[in-house]
Amino acid sequence: MNPLNVTCTVAQLSKNDLPLMRQLNALFAAAFTDEHSYARKPPSDAYLCKLLSQDHVIAVVALTGNQVTGGLVAYELPKLEQERSEFYIYDLAVAEEQRRQGIATTLIDHLRKLAAARGAWVIYVQADYGDDPAIALYEKLGSREEVLHFDIAVRRSLEQ
Repeated sequence: MNPLNVTCTVAQLSKNDLPLMRQLNALFAAAFTDEHSYARKPPSDAYLCKLLSQDHVIAVVALTGNQVTGGLVAYELPKLEQERSEFYIYDLAVAEEQRRQGIATTLIDHLRKLAAARGAWVIYVQADYGDDPAIALYEKLGSREEVLHFDIAVRRSLEQ
């Protein structure tokens, strides 16, 4: 479903789509202005193949021609209290020149269908204070919860 008649193709990436995954990481680096995290130490092909082969790792792209113009990475989290799962959208971005055309909504709608087919209970995502376009999008699609987020260091090193 393309909510604003977006002329793009949406595809879930597999281990055979490494060039598209690399384009997606480059898009994330630009959109988040975070070259350090997304481009400084790019993952090996073997690492990406392994991740994209795992059923709970979902990478979805919006393509205009053969160019990645948007994408998301989500993780399916099986729950223990009931036989169901939750999906967490970890990264979502659209190329700056393609924004406000419904691409992000189209990507989320694709994930909604996948989550429903897998019997998921909910999809959740976090947004940073001050990221008003993301907040407006998520409020349009879901209900807002006020939560606190904490990063707990696994190890202390100079690489972090």
